[in-house]
Amino acid sequence: LNGRAKVTHAVVVIFLEFFAWGLLTAPMLTVLHETFPHHTFLVNGLIQGVKGLLSFLSAPLIGALSDVWGRKSFLLLTVFFTCAPIPLMRISPWWYFALISVSGLFSVTFSVIFAYVADITEERERSTAYGLVSATFAASLVTSPAIGAYLSATYGDSLVVLVATIIAVADILFILLIVPESLPDKMRLSSWGFPISWEQADPFASLKKVGKDTTVLLICVTVFLSYLPEAGQYSSFFLYLRQVIKFSSEAIAAFIAMVGILSIVAQTLLLSVLMRKIGNKNTVLLGLGFQLFQLAWYGFGSEPWMMWAAGTVAAMSSITFPAVSALVSHCTDHDQQGAVQGMVTGIRGLCNGLGPALFGFIFFLFNVELIDLNPVENGAASAVMDEKSVIPGPPFLFGACTVLLALLVAYFIPEHDSLAAKTCSAQAITVPDNGTQLNSSAPGSDEDNEPLLQDSSM
Repeated sequence: LNGRAKVTHAVVVIFLEFFAWGLLTAPMLTVLHETFPHHTFLVNGLIQGVKGLLSFLSAPLIGALSDVWGRKSFLLLTVFFTCAPIPLMRISPWWYFALISVSGLFSVTFSVIFAYVADITEERERSTAYGLVSATFAASLVTSPAIGAYLSATYGDSLVVLVATIIAVADILFILLIVPESLPDKMRLSSWGFPISWEQADPFASLKKVGKDTTVLLICVTVFLSYLPEAGQYSSFFLYLRQVIKFSSEAIAAFIAMVGILSIVAQTLLLSVLMRKIGNKNTVLLGLGFQLFQLAWYGFGSEPWMMWAAGTVAAMSSITFPAVSALVSHCTDHDQQGAVQGMVTGIRGLCNGLGPALFGFIFFLFNVELIDLNPVENGAASAVMDEKSVIPGPPFLFGACTVLLALLVAYFIPEHDSLAAKTCSAQAITVPDNGTQLNSSAPGSDEDNEPLLQDSSM
């Protein structure tokens, strides 16, 4: 592994970080419910909202700084602060949730990882490498929730938190001792006095610039509209399965495993085939189509088998973001990869703030509340189900509507031939020196929406 920077290094960093968080899936809901027994959905949305907003504000700065000072130091910084709350889960839940909110400032590991991958891959292999990193994220969550649930049931939550802490420390040591720098010395300035302009670090300035390039604008709007419901779904879906559809803990762990395994297949084997056969843009459209179908099915589904079936469709929709990031990397100069990935991570960070809050609020409007940690029985459950006999999951239908809009917007994204790519590069990246965090779109997301309460919502 040591020596030259490889995609393998990026894959290991992502795997360990999310494996540690995945272990906490079951204990997280317990702690969340014990700490905030009333309006758990809303508080969950608020915590993620603060985290997402901070991620949005910091992503462009971290991306731009990594273009100047290299990726390794920022990988270390983001992984350390993202994992810092883990040991506090057993020590002080209040501090744990407070630190989770604040850790949003550094919850942009994915933007740095995708810039790292872009540094060391040729353009033609980049989409496959992005798919591999996204698939690794899925793989880390295939087994870890089930392992965490088993350890928690057998030995208690404290052991789970200890194991997660050890894995997080191992990840930090791996970056410190083994991961090499991916950005060549000649492409970065060693002087720590190199000025990063306010314009580069200001996420809102970046958003304003997005409008100057039509292609970039269309891609960013697509990312926003499709990721908003995905972020909301992450925050509440497993809680919804247990509360309304009455899944057991074992069934939820199995559901995560099934969707994870199918996502890995989709993002590794299927993605590369689709990119070759139908091209980047059509792959994005196909992924959005699957997402639309999946959300509509979640919205109307009231039986467990419907959720399992919709889960297979959810795995297919996971090809969207690696495809989007490949589409955008054609537009980006080599030394702009960090800033660009940071921009999209920022947009997704904004969705991580708005999505959960929005879903929590819609559930609140429809009187879906976390009454008990066990599947709700008898009167309470039938009351909840009666109210929603026509539409069991209103937020999911809202999400399907925004994905439909994303599909319409994505349809107008122009196909990128080499000439278009050069024009795009020239238009989009015109700020002096190390430039804007302008366009784009990487799967940054899987992380910004790191399993903070995401998968924990189980």
